[in-house]
Amino acid sequence: MRIGKLLKYAAILLIVGMIASFAYVEIALGRVDALADYDGRVADTPGTNWLLIGADSRAGLTEQQQAELATGGDVGAARTDTIMLVHIPKSGPTDIISIPRDSYVSIPGNGKDKINAAFAIGGAPLLIQTVEIATGVHIDHYAEIGFGGFAGMVDAVGGVKICIDQPIDDPLAGINLPAGCQTLNGANALGFVRTRHTFANADLQRVQNQRMFLAALLAKATSISTILNPVRLGMLVHSGIDSLTVDNGDHVWSLAALVWAMRGQTVQSTVPVGGSENVDVGNVLLWDTTRASALFEAIANDQPIPEADITPGGG
Repeated sequence: MRIGKLLKYAAILLIVGMIASFAYVEIALGRVDALADYDGRVADTPGTNWLLIGADSRAGLTEQQQAELATGGDVGAARTDTIMLVHIPKSGPTDIISIPRDSYVSIPGNGKDKINAAFAIGGAPLLIQTVEIATGVHIDHYAEIGFGGFAGMVDAVGGVKICIDQPIDDPLAGINLPAGCQTLNGANALGFVRTRHTFANADLQRVQNQRMFLAALLAKATSISTILNPVRLGMLVHSGIDSLTVDNGDHVWSLAALVWAMRGQTVQSTVPVGGSENVDVGNVLLWDTTRASALFEAIANDQPIPEADITPGGG
């Protein structure tokens, strides 16, 4: 009977702790008017669409932390190292589409430029407008995380295991990783999802690495060993919350639904690229207009996307 009571009290404490954590996140979430309306905005499309970005903002990081994370110091207006469109269909697996940051697109009111310049020029609202116009897909939700929050989340879950075929030595990203399977801490994980200089296909390989790592991080963050460990769960919540920003209309339950959808089976893809070109803003990636249009048309109509990789779920 005593053991039964102890288990009952432990379950109650766990539930209360989880509720308290959810309430804390809801209050502490950074918010921005990301989904601002504009003339001629793309109409609502079936399913639920998130735009996820990893911003290279150094906000909140001390000089020592910037050095430890190899962020390169203050580089002016924040840009986006990671841009992902996540489509949660009415039924079936979740689609995760990487948009290379050097994609050459029209930025409303600013001519043509790399897509990540939209964020530097006009923040989340301009980036979302740019993505919607370029893809024809209506964005319903927005989430952004900075350098410090990402690294902190990785450390909070005790590191994340990845396996790579070739060694990666990139001083600019602050990493020197051997080939094989290994557990990355926050600093190395940040370097891994940022590095591109050592790859022949540069940013295209980087976006694949970003999706691979995100899947591994979500699996670890939603595992029983994390959920039932109040210390680890608390560290995870506190580490990410200071660097996490969502749209004004988003809530903690919106994020929970996103995480649940992404931890299951997913269909992953990168916007098809037809080549590169040197222009006035540097070397840019040119979308394969036929294949890219087919991909976004499928998303806009809640249909299976072409040329994708299916990954198993179950974190």
